[in-house]
Amino acid sequence: MLASFGLRHFYTDGWGAYLRLLDEKQHTVGKANTQQIKRKHLTLRTRIKRLARKTICFSKSTWLHDIVIGLFINRYEFGRAV
Repeated sequence: MLASFGLRHFYTDGWGAYLRLLDEKQHTVGKANTQQIKRKHLTLRTRIKRLARKTICFSKSTWLHDIVIGLFINRYEFGRAV
């Protein structure tokens, strides 16, 4: 599933499901390489209140979620305002 994105190696926190499902050669357990992605997820959750279900800004439309998240990623990651 993730091969189309060019992912060949996985860094996880050692949860049992990861150990059972991922090949040992492609899997590394540790905090050092997972902190960056966890930081990005935290930034998304904090900056885009639509991702928190019990907020006033939550919308039921997945289309709108996709648009808002895409705009945020363009602005935050690439510095491009669309």
